[in-house]
Order: sequence, then C-alpha cells, then structure tokens
Amino acid sequence: QVQLVESGGGLVQAGGSLRLSCAASGRTFSSYFMGWFRQAPGKEREFVAAISWSGGSTYYASSVKGRFTISRDNAKNTMYLQMNGLKPEDTAVYYCARAKDSRVVNATDRYDNWGQGTQVTVSS
Repeated sequence: QVQLVESGGGLVQAGGSLRLSCAASGRTFSSYFMGWFRQAPGKEREFVAAISWSGGSTYYASSVKGRFTISRDNAKNTMYLQMNGLKPEDTAVYYCARAKDSRVVNATDRYDNWGQGTQVTVSS
C-alpha cells in the first residue's frame, strides 16, 4: 500500500495560479500511472489529469486543458499539478491517486490509492 499526501492548496483570486504536490511513499512510484481528481461540494469526484510512468504521456479533462499541467519527478516520488488561469469553478478538494493500470485513466474506479485531498478555493 502506498501513502499519498497532497499539499499546495489554498485561496487564490480568479486568474491566479497554484501548484499542487503529491508526495508518495514507497519505492514503486515510477511503476504507476498517477492522476489528479477533484470534488466540489455536492458534486461527483471528477477526473482532472493523469500522467504515465515516465511522464511522457499526459491526459487532461477538457475543462482544464491548456490551463493545468501535470508532471512528475520519479527521483523525488512526487507528482505536481500546475494550475494557471484559475476560475471560480475550479474550486474543489483536489486528490491525487495511483492508477490500477494504464488502460483507463479518467475513471475514479480505476484508481486504488488516494490521498486525503487539499482544498483549492478560487474567489471571483
């Protein structure tokens, strides 16, 4: 079992930026696809972005494409989400997660390890 710890959330004005980090325990971090999801109050958890083992392939939800960038540093066992051009509708708790495999990367049931989440609030 891997432990995932998110950090970097906070309150930002619309148009601002934040960088989220996800630190993973264990020595198998580089063997897994990883993803970011978010959940707003009263809504289902939704896919934000995912990244392949080496970071060579990335995937984004249409709502964040062009504004968010996912990356990873396997030497540091850490994944990142750079969020630019933030909008009030980006307000949510953001979670990082480890994928079960690489076949489907945008569905919550394809991930088996989750962090505790970090709150991102964007004011208008």
